[in-house]
Amino acid sequence: MFREIHNKYLRYLCVFIFCIIIFFCALQVNFLWLFGYSPSNRDIHMPTLRVGSELYTSDGKLIGRYYKENRTPVDFKQISPSVINALVATEDARFYSHMGIDFRSLLSSGISTATGDKRGGSTITQQLAKNLYRTRYNKSQGLIKYVPVARTIVSKLKEWMTAVKLESNYSKNEIITMYLNTVSFGNNTYGIKTAARIYFDRETDSLSVPESALLVGMLKGTTTYNPIRNPERALERRNVALSQMSKYGYISSAEMITYKNTPLNLREGRVDEGSDGDSYLRAAVSRYLEKWCEKNGYDLYTDGLKIYTTIDSKLQKYAEEAVAEQMKIIQKRFYNVWGNEDPWQDSERKKVDYPDRAMRNLPVYAMLKKKYPNDPDSVTAYFNKKKKMKIFSWKGDRDTLFSTMDSIRYYGKIMNTGMMTLDPFNGKIKVWVGGIDHKFFKYDHVNQAKRQAGSTFKPFAYLAAFESGMSPCDTFTDKPVRIKYEENGKTEYWEPRNADWNTTYREMSLRAAMGKSVNTVTAQVTEKVGWDNVVKWAHECGIDSHLQSVPSVSLGPNDVSVFEMVRAYGTFLNQGVRTDPILVEKVTDQDDNVIEDFVAKTKRVLSEEIAWLMLYMFRGGMEEPGGTSRALWEWDLWKKNNQIGGKTGTSSDYVDAWYMGITKDLVTGVWVGCDERSAHFNNGETGEGSRTALPIFAKFMEKVYHDESTGYTYGPFPKATVPITRSINCPTPVYVADTTETDSLATDSLAIDSTDVSPQPVIQEEVKKAEEKKPAETPKQLAPAPLTRKEERELRRKQKQEEKERKKKENNTK
Repeated sequence: MFREIHNKYLRYLCVFIFCIIIFFCALQVNFLWLFGYSPSNRDIHMPTLRVGSELYTSDGKLIGRYYKENRTPVDFKQISPSVINALVATEDARFYSHMGIDFRSLLSSGISTATGDKRGGSTITQQLAKNLYRTRYNKSQGLIKYVPVARTIVSKLKEWMTAVKLESNYSKNEIITMYLNTVSFGNNTYGIKTAARIYFDRETDSLSVPESALLVGMLKGTTTYNPIRNPERALERRNVALSQMSKYGYISSAEMITYKNTPLNLREGRVDEGSDGDSYLRAAVSRYLEKWCEKNGYDLYTDGLKIYTTIDSKLQKYAEEAVAEQMKIIQKRFYNVWGNEDPWQDSERKKVDYPDRAMRNLPVYAMLKKKYPNDPDSVTAYFNKKKKMKIFSWKGDRDTLFSTMDSIRYYGKIMNTGMMTLDPFNGKIKVWVGGIDHKFFKYDHVNQAKRQAGSTFKPFAYLAAFESGMSPCDTFTDKPVRIKYEENGKTEYWEPRNADWNTTYREMSLRAAMGKSVNTVTAQVTEKVGWDNVVKWAHECGIDSHLQSVPSVSLGPNDVSVFEMVRAYGTFLNQGVRTDPILVEKVTDQDDNVIEDFVAKTKRVLSEEIAWLMLYMFRGGMEEPGGTSRALWEWDLWKKNNQIGGKTGTSSDYVDAWYMGITKDLVTGVWVGCDERSAHFNNGETGEGSRTALPIFAKFMEKVYHDESTGYTYGPFPKATVPITRSINCPTPVYVADTTETDSLATDSLAIDSTDVSPQPVIQEEVKKAEEKKPAETPKQLAPAPLTRKEERELRRKQKQEEKERKKKENNTK
């Protein structure tokens, strides 16, 4: 067709133009996969920023972000004019006059390069094309990438082509805004808003001229001109940017001189963000939303979502404070108990070589064994070689020289915790504390860790009893128990003991037995209702973990999570309706359009009467003489007729300590223990739930009650909304000696040998006389008038004082 053009020069020109057009078409469509990806018109109209998602508390406080590139976009009107002026003056003086490609600048940069002075000719629009569509990455290069010079030319041409498209679709202000939202400012900081916060702790609209010049100056080399790492170079580059602003009339010469004499004045800020790896809560939300994102096609790290959790920022703060205060005490107590002695021992109190076991479980150990099959000393030397490392301590992160074995021994003695608070009426999780420090202990002790529940599992036995028709006033005798069961076709016997290995031979109500956590009575109840039913009702209330159905199931030998226990206890407070806890309330896009509202799933599993009866039972921990929750009296928790129900729990050998606390509004679960199960306390005075986990709950609730702005107030549990048909009026006698106050699963093992324990003679005689007089009498008829709390405290004080004097006399005699 070109032959019709008779003028050969015109014909050659037309052929050249035609080839250029064909070439750019081939470039756009990636002909024969030669040129790689080029942004389409749809991509130009819908640019995709890799924007991190923001995480908020229920009361709107930003607590973190998920990102691959740490940025938060801003609008043009939110950017200080000095930033715009500095950028144009420094990077692209003719930005407002060219069409995306500045041919004049290209010519001058080509001449400069030829004379040895390399100077870029890219416009702001071209840099945006490169940043926004990643035109120089492998995806964008195609087969031509294997031809060095051609690869560079093609990449540049695609930048030109994309720049022209951007200029034809967006205004200059929109282009400069997109550029400032995409560009990197070093330190994994993307976008002008994040940079302003990180380097000056300011909003973008309040940046001064020197601050704007510094940030813009960094764009030439975010590492070389980083003001934190290289302040002198950053200052020099800032002054170059100020000179450019003066050259093009954005500031006067006098202002330039003044600004150049201004120090950097860095004020490092933070957005409390980090990706999901720096907090238990952020990691938990990431896991919580994983399936939702996959189902709905969202990327948590690049789609700029706003995630509103159910967490109450004030309650979370108070929980973290309570954990820190108590765990410092527990750790110090643990060190004091063991001193220089290794704490790792089995249930028979035989020492366990935990460091050696932990070393052998490390992946590097297997590699070293292969490398030095006949040289064990080399393997040992590797693990004992000292090196610099930062370790956790309650006085702050500490730099030290530790070998791998030193580290294993050190962390093998650290006590940890998990804590969760739930509003069971709507299923919203208010507090989530997965451990003492996520930086050093990644394992989440709320829903990832599972530990023996100890006596916190006993309520499910009493629930099964109520479901079978019993009432809180039904009585059992605290006496030795021998339960027969079948295992692998063989008849076995289980003989549980109370925590102190004593039996009182007293008759007591179910409420008193649960309040004082009497193992022998709980075992009798379990035998009567059937351990399969205990497992059944635990699952109904919200325990998902596999539960081995054995006679000791009610004493908590099975491993469960804090999450499960809080959900299950929430069923009692929520009038028998099980509520599946939710951690996220809603998800919106960047413009606050709601994408998803999360609502907790509910199911009625108990009648309202039985749920109320269970709350009445939990109150027994405080109201019954010798109740295991009575340590709560030490805190300011008892104003305005406040009521708290709770259950302590301690697993075998004091490995796991629990407290489950219930108020009229909330359910809180706390676990305390060492990640290494062979490290534990060695007696109830130091390691039981009432002395380790309960104080965390108490300190937390005290802080909550003292802050009226939380909305949580003192007060009694709600009155029953249905008729209570079971007997509940059976006050318990107060005895001078109380041998069931401690709460432990210390003997809750199927492997324990039978040992006869005779009742105390006085108690035995009292029981005998009472039975001869009137066997059918109820505890209420036998009971004297209950002591007041003040009277009981005074009585206990006198008893302790007498006991001290008695021991003192014995020691003097010896």
